[in-house]
Amino acid sequence: MDIELTYDMLGNRLRKIGDATIAYDQLGNRPCTLGTWALEYDRLGTRLRRVGDVQITYSRWAGLPLTVGRWSCEHSKLASRLLRIGPYELGYDHLGSRVRAIGALEIFYDRLGSRPHRVRLSGEVVSLSDDLLLALFLVLHWQEQASSAASRRE
Repeated sequence: MDIELTYDMLGNRLRKIGDATIAYDQLGNRPCTLGTWALEYDRLGTRLRRVGDVQITYSRWAGLPLTVGRWSCEHSKLASRLLRIGPYELGYDHLGSRVRAIGALEIFYDRLGSRPHRVRLSGEVVSLSDDLLLALFLVLHWQEQASSAASRRE
């Protein structure tokens, strides 16, 4: 099953994951809803703290996600790269910079390789479960944040 990732007219903000619409705040800087789930941020508005009823915790110093609801997150020791979110193992491209898989989800990027545009769910599954939608959104969100932070440093 293929799931389309839809962007706004300028192509810089993810607007839909399959049937789940993503709405942005008034400034258009950060997502405020994913489907029916409200997204809440910390006081500074920098880190996503909650998706619907699911709370997200981060490490104190490195700011790496530790838990997503009942799921724990696993990171590599040296690169501080996310390896697992709950039951879903993450796979990266050969450079290790882009997530190519989340469990049974395979992520395809545009021709320039900068933006995911389609996700394939392997097997006989006919719809994206809420758990996989949450994992996919978080991974794409954190990947975008890391990319934006890297470009600001340059």
